[in-house]
Amino acid sequence: MKGLFITFEGTEGCGKTTQINLLAARLQQMGHAVRLLREPGGTPIGEEIRHTLKQSSQNHDMTPEAELLLMNASRAQLVRQIVRPALTSGEFVLCDRFFDSTIAYQGYGRNLDLHWIRSVIDFAVGPTRPDLTLMLDVPLKVSESRRRSRLANTVPQRDRFEELDRSFFVRVEEGYRALAVAEPQRICVIDATAGVELVQEEIWRAVLSKLEQLGADRAVPSTTSPS
Repeated sequence: MKGLFITFEGTEGCGKTTQINLLAARLQQMGHAVRLLREPGGTPIGEEIRHTLKQSSQNHDMTPEAELLLMNASRAQLVRQIVRPALTSGEFVLCDRFFDSTIAYQGYGRNLDLHWIRSVIDFAVGPTRPDLTLMLDVPLKVSESRRRSRLANTVPQRDRFEELDRSFFVRVEEGYRALAVAEPQRICVIDATAGVELVQEEIWRAVLSKLEQLGADRAVPSTTSPS
């Protein structure tokens, strides 16, 4: 049976990392094979690109065009090396960000031409598309508050994107909203301002609903909650 490809999307501080790990653990406890990935990254080549894009001290002068191409170089490697083989093996593939992030960040945020961006994405991923995208939605003020709290309580690695100004993230937020309106069959918007457990349950309902839509061609999990 073919696996299921689920991506998590949202602006900074929306809780993607927490929720993707909770979903992975829930599926694994039920005996399902799960592949947990992130973008950019997920392969040795991709992780090198991730460092260049986000943490490198040499990336301050990176152009939006170079950023777009590096993102999709990492993505092309991930799709061919990991995603497609895992789906063929019947695994649940959970990816923290995928091409919607590129449309929101490089398209709306960086103001690059959307038609051009979609052409680059199409070349990078070919026919490999998510079955379900979980878009964790928080207002910009909540995102900013969570980012400030994270900086105050930890010593995170430098993230070049989190250094961008508020107007950039306003445009990113607009981009995500436009994507959700354009593809409601694939993209499920989750109110991520609720508590972690409530968000987790809403995500679980969305996953079960998608599995029911796809029918017997997918590895449908039991609806019993894990102990």
